[in-house]
Parts: sequence; structure tokens; C-alpha cells
Amino acid sequence: MKILVTGGAGYIGSVLTAKLLDSGHEVIVLDSLVNGHLEAVDSRAKFVSGDIGGIVLLKKIFKENPGIDAVAHLAGFIEVSESIKDPEKYLNNNYEKPKVLISEMLSAGVKNIIFSSTAAVYGVPETDLITEEQTTQPINAYGESKLKLEQFLNSQISNGLNPVSLRFFNASGATAEHGEMHNPETHLIPSLIKCIIEGKEAQVFGTDYETKDGSALRDYIHVEDIAEAHLLLFKKMKAGEKLESVYNIGSGAGFTVLEVISSLEKVAEKKLNIINAPRRAGDPAKLVASTEKIKKLGWIPKHTSIEEIISTAWNWHSKNAVR
Repeated sequence: MKILVTGGAGYIGSVLTAKLLDSGHEVIVLDSLVNGHLEAVDSRAKFVSGDIGGIVLLKKIFKENPGIDAVAHLAGFIEVSESIKDPEKYLNNNYEKPKVLISEMLSAGVKNIIFSSTAAVYGVPETDLITEEQTTQPINAYGESKLKLEQFLNSQISNGLNPVSLRFFNASGATAEHGEMHNPETHLIPSLIKCIIEGKEAQVFGTDYETKDGSALRDYIHVEDIAEAHLLLFKKMKAGEKLESVYNIGSGAGFTVLEVISSLEKVAEKKLNIINAPRRAGDPAKLVASTEKIKKLGWIPKHTSIEEIISTAWNWHSKNAVR
């Protein structure tokens, strides 16, 4: 297949691009490099620098690359705290601009799209194990922007669009070539690794949750398993199989913050200086994905050990400057 990957210079996008190329697909990467890194783009891919909301650029991409079979849409802003401070920025970048992309896709006759959504669309969950049928009530503009785009994608089915939204839980880990390079870094595992490397204190937000050790429990899914989910779904799209409009992508298991810290200390053979801090507003005690729906398609995460996930991240960060 010939696949356009938006956000292919980012964390998940760079891993997906490499996996697609390894599997024999042709890849065009579109990335503005606002948060992405050119060095993360696989040299085998065709790279285009630009914005997903640029009508002229999108028309040019689809004209100069006839026969695009599908789009993997990963471009977007991801910082929850920033989205609370500047919701319009997130609604514009994560919702309004992708609508332009989808319009140009359809004009070019491209029907298939896999959209990188988020577990943030659920807000504060109703149950510990979250199914796709659970109520979507995002509590920040980041989650709202992703949900609105999910809804827009579904509204375009009548126009011929074939969309699938993947609700990622905590994307984690690294490959030998690709890891997280966010600035600022807010994700737990790379933030803790940065604390170890730089000799800084690490904060644990909340130690009185109703979990096994009082710290918040989350579902961590390896970035390679996320890429494999895309590969499977693109294969099924090409075969014309009927797919659901949304799937959770997680490990189906949960690990507490203190368990993550313990595993990291074991992997790094170093101790973290931990500071206990109050809970953050809106942080649920537990967030774990039910993945039964996508498992029925044959997807099974391979990297389910938290120690293995952390080891891959630690190995990558140990060889690359933490940014």
C-alpha cells in the first residue's frame, strides 16, 4: 500500500513509518516539524514539510503521489495542561485542520484513514476497565478535540470515508532507533528517566488512591504494539473487511506509578529521589483499557511486561540526549 503518515516525524509516527517500510509499504510523511524531529524520519520515506491544514500543499501531495491507499493521521498537539490554558489552539490544530485534510483526501479519492485518538476522550471513567462503549466525557480541550474529530470522521462515512479511530492509552517504550523526544516532557516513564539522568527529584502526584500501593494505576502500551495495530488494520482495510469505527489500544493491564518507579530503578540500577505531592485535579485512580474488541481481529500486544517496556525506553534514552 501507499500510505500518507501525518506526524511521521513524531514519536509514534516515526516508529509506524519504519514498521510500514519494513513491511513493504510505500510511505509519504507529512510533518510541520513544530514538535517533530527531521532526524526521526526514516530515510526510505518521502518527506514533505508542511501543515495538515494547508489546502494548496495537500492538493500537491495527492496530485504528485497518485494511488495513495490510506492515511495514518498522527499529527496533533498532545499536552493536556497546555490544552487547558489554550483550548482554541488545540481545537484548531487537532480538529479544524484535520477537517481540511479529510476534505482533500476525499477529493483525491482516498477513503481509508486511521486516526490516532486517545483515552482522554473518556474523561473520568465509569469503571476500572474501560470499553469502547463507555460514555465519552473529556475533561480537557485535548480530549475534546480528539473526540470532535472522531465524530467528524464518522459523519463522513456517508461521503465514502472509511475511518477507524484508535484510542491510545499510555504509549511507552522505544525501539533501537526511535524514542520519545517531547519538549516539554510530561509522560511518566521518560520524565522519570530524565530525573535519573539529570539527578533531579521525581514527584508522585497522589499516594492515597484506592490502589494496591496508593499511587495511580495506568495502562502502558509499547509503541511497537501500536504500530502493529496499524499494520493489521491497514491489511484488513485493503482486503475490504468491515471494521468498527473505534478500538482501544492498550495492554489491558495496569501498573501503578510506584511500580513503574520500582521497575525503572531495577533497570537503571539507580535510585530515584521521590517527593510525594497532592493529587492532580481530574486524575482518576485507575485507567485500564479493555482490548477485547481489537483482539478479536487478531491483534495481541507483545510487550506486556512493564520492565521490558521501561528497558527499551531506558536503553534509547541512555544513548540519546534527553530533550
